Amino acid sequence: MNDKIKILFAMVIFGSIGIFVKNINLPSLEIAFLRATIGSIFLFCFSLLTKQSFSLDKIKKNALLLIISGAAIGFNWILLFQAYKYTTVSIATISYYFAPMFVIIAAPFVLKEKLTSTKVLCLIGALIGIIMINLGDGSGVASQNIKGILFGLSGAVLYAAVVLINKFIKDLSGFETTLIQLAVSAITLLPFIIYRGEISKVKELGTSGLVYVLMVGIIHTGIAYMLYFTAMKSLESHSIAILSYIDPISAVIFSTLLLGESITAVQIIGGIIVLLSTFLVERTGKVNTLEI
Repeated sequence: MNDKIKILFAMVIFGSIGIFVKNINLPSLEIAFLRATIGSIFLFCFSLLTKQSFSLDKIKKNALLLIISGAAIGFNWILLFQAYKYTTVSIATISYYFAPMFVIIAAPFVLKEKLTSTKVLCLIGALIGIIMINLGDGSGVASQNIKGILFGLSGAVLYAAVVLINKFIKDLSGFETTLIQLAVSAITLLPFIIYRGEISKVKELGTSGLVYVLMVGIIHTGIAYMLYFTAMKSLESHSIAILSYIDPISAVIFSTLLLGESITAVQIIGGIIVLLSTFLVERTGKVNTLEI
C-alpha cells in the first residue's frame, strides 16, 4: 500500500473515533484505560510479528520522559472523551486541534524558539475561531458547548505537552515511543480504575458496546498507529502535517452524516479559521504534531 494512502486511512480512522466513543456507555476514564490497554497489547503483538527490537538502555535513558508523556496521553484521552459528552464530535475535535497553538505559546520557554509575527497572528486567528465556535449557535456565552470546548482545549494542553516532551526523547523510533507511552498510560490509569470500581460495567455493555470498545482499541489505536508509523518513515514531515487535517475534516463529516449532529455556518467558519491557523503554523513554524 502506498505510504500516503496509509496515512490517509490512519487519519480517517482517527477522525471516526468520536462516533464509536459516543456509543460506548462507559465513563471517559474507563474508555481511555481500555483504549490504552488494548492498543498497547495490539502494538506489542505487531512488534513481535515484525521482529522489532527494543533497546532497554535507550528506554532507560528516556524513562522519565516516557512516563510523564505516557501519563499525559491517558489523561488527554479522558478530557477528549469528556468533550464528546458535552458537545458535538466536530466541535470537540476542532477544539482539540488547538494543540499546536499551545505548542506555539510554550515553545519560546521550552524549546527557545522565536515567537514570530506569523505565529502570533495564527494564534489570534485560532482564538477568534474558538470564540466563533462557542457563540455560533446563537445562545451566547452560556452555550452548552462551552463545557465540551473547555474539555477539548484542556485535552489540547496535554496533547501539546506530549508533542513538546517527544522532542526531547532521543534514539527511539516513533513506534517504540508510542508503544511504551500507551503501556504507561494503561498502568497510570489502572489505580484510578481500581479505586472507582466501575470497569465491571463493561459486562453490561452488550455485544454492540463490546464491539465498539474493541474497535477503539484495535482499529482506532493499534491499526491506525501501525499504518501511521509504517508510512511516516518515507514521507516528509510537511506531507504528514497536510494529510493530518483529514482527521478533523472527516470527524465533522462523520458526526454530521452518522450522528446527525448539527453545526451552524458561523461554527463552520470558526472551525475553518482554527484549522487554517494551525495549518499555517505547522507550515511556517515547523510545529509538527503527532497523532495521539
